[in-house]
Amino acid sequence: MTLALMLAAAVASGGFTDLNALDRAVAGFTGVSIGQVGGAITPVDRRLRLQPCSMAPVINWLSPRRDAVLVQCPDAGSWRLAVPIARGVAVESGEPVVSRGDAVSISIEGEGFAVSRPGQALDQGAVGAWVRVQPATTGREQVQPVRGQVVRPGLVRVPMD
Repeated sequence: MTLALMLAAAVASGGFTDLNALDRAVAGFTGVSIGQVGGAITPVDRRLRLQPCSMAPVINWLSPRRDAVLVQCPDAGSWRLAVPIARGVAVESGEPVVSRGDAVSISIEGEGFAVSRPGQALDQGAVGAWVRVQPATTGREQVQPVRGQVVRPGLVRVPMD
């Protein structure tokens, strides 16, 4: 199936955008399956309820480093997602798996809940290290950087105690 057909499938589903179609489109864009080096680290969060787009979502690299893919609905004021890409880094080595400027998912977790949002790493760190991250904004809000613990490439956890 071509990338254009996969994106059209995301638009064609009723109610909300088909997240499985978005996953297939990202895999088609990168040329690599979810979970493999060079592909999306994980599937798009299934808790998302994205409004359907009038046209196919647009997919591009988020940065020249190709560490994340930007998927966005072309409709004015609509949604956009940053999908982190798996890198070929040995997690057990203690080498940094998150670098300054990387697109990351910030998982804010507390007793009985977890919320995630896209952001950017302000420090580099290995799995288990504490780094500063800047939550992404829509431009109308100002959000201060927070400290979180690197879980894996592309994921930083901020515990709420």
